[in-house]
Amino acid sequence: QVQLVESGGGLVQTGGSLRLSCAASGFTVSLNIMAWYRQAPGKQRELVADITSGGSTHYLDSVKGRFTISKDNAKNTVYLQMNSLRTEDTTVYYCKAMAYVYWGQGTQVTVSS
Repeated sequence: QVQLVESGGGLVQTGGSLRLSCAASGFTVSLNIMAWYRQAPGKQRELVADITSGGSTHYLDSVKGRFTISKDNAKNTVYLQMNSLRTEDTTVYYCKAMAYVYWGQGTQVTVSS
């Protein structure tokens, strides 16, 4: 059974940092394209970053240079390091394996000014 459990969200001030974690089970992270999405109320879910099985990464323009996606294959876990956070980064973040339809419960990130 595919499961994704996100954690690491919280409340930080502008310019602060957070590291999100996504613990996966039921499939192998190293063999899949993994991604982080976010969805603000009333808006469509948007792709923030993804990482291929080979380690290539891609980012939403607005987070380039601030966010870093990575994975620990031994822990079957994907991370999103978020630095220089802005108020517009406030929303719920989700991870996903692109080959599956399942979503985790998400983790709330709130950036205060």
